[in-house]
Amino acid sequence: MNDLDRIKQHFALSIETKQKASELIAEPIANGAALMINALRAGNKILSCGNGGSAGDAQHFSSELLNRFEMERPGLPAMALTTDSSTLTSIANDYSYVEIFSKQVLALGQPGDILLAISTSGNSGNVNVAIEAAHERDMSVVALSGKDGGEMTQLLNDRDVEIRVPSTSTARIQESHLVVIHCLCDLIDQNLFGNA
Repeated sequence: MNDLDRIKQHFALSIETKQKASELIAEPIANGAALMINALRAGNKILSCGNGGSAGDAQHFSSELLNRFEMERPGLPAMALTTDSSTLTSIANDYSYVEIFSKQVLALGQPGDILLAISTSGNSGNVNVAIEAAHERDMSVVALSGKDGGEMTQLLNDRDVEIRVPSTSTARIQESHLVVIHCLCDLIDQNLFGNA
């Protein structure tokens, strides 16, 4: 296969995954957005975390809320737990890498807040420990996953929402997670601010 054909194949596989996902996860996306909307209306915030590309997605989500998505509106309270290198490295050094998000959730999370937990496999130890910490703080979780959902699915309770992309390819899952994030941002904007 030549380079041009490989490029076209990536686009075709991405489109196929997103079309399948749109049928299977539209309702969980709407449910996750509803959790976030209710939390923001009540004066709560959304914390987000993930590793690698999922860390980038966590930061992307929080920036869309804090700044703006597609409409002019006031900033909304959101924080990515992936950005403070001093905090991350001190926790990893003094305790363990698996606690880099959970210690922040326990310190910053309040009852009624939401944790957006992102893991393409559902097996990210530090994300899963953060879910447990969120529950300890009486927070709900919106989980973005893929593959078979991994260990994450066992940690979620009936107040949480799992948005699981139907794919086994990390790249395809990450591409779909970005669309999910944009859907969440759009639904938040439309429900809180309408056509402002």
